[in-house]
Amino acid sequence: MDKKKVDIVNEVLEDCIMAYPVSSFIISLYKQYNQRGSLSKKQLQGLYGKASKAENISPAKLATLEALINKMPTRYKSEAPPPKPLYEKEETNGQLIDAILAKYPQHKRVLFLKMKYDKNEPLSSQDVADLKRFAQLLK
Repeated sequence: MDKKKVDIVNEVLEDCIMAYPVSSFIISLYKQYNQRGSLSKKQLQGLYGKASKAENISPAKLATLEALINKMPTRYKSEAPPPKPLYEKEETNGQLIDAILAKYPQHKRVLFLKMKYDKNEPLSSQDVADLKRFAQLLK
């Protein structure tokens, strides 16, 4: 008992080629279907649109093709996420800088680190250690 599987998409493609022998769209779909064995949902929708205009295709095949299309998942392109800055400031470092400059506004090393911090440049571990050391000296 060898059951032959009915290939509706192939049958509709062949019927469409008979109805529209010079349609490059139908011919390219046919070639692609034979190579890959499947078509995307958008391609099947295009095929359905062409096939529904042809007169020699049975309504049963069209209904089956429409059911295949409805069964396929619809993929949506999500919007790109907003760009994130390469470096995110650590608020604790900013607070340390502000606290030190509040007492010693002319401190050159801390002024340099504030400039780096304001330009969104990453502070090295040595820079952070210096800030913590300066803050300890203030207390």
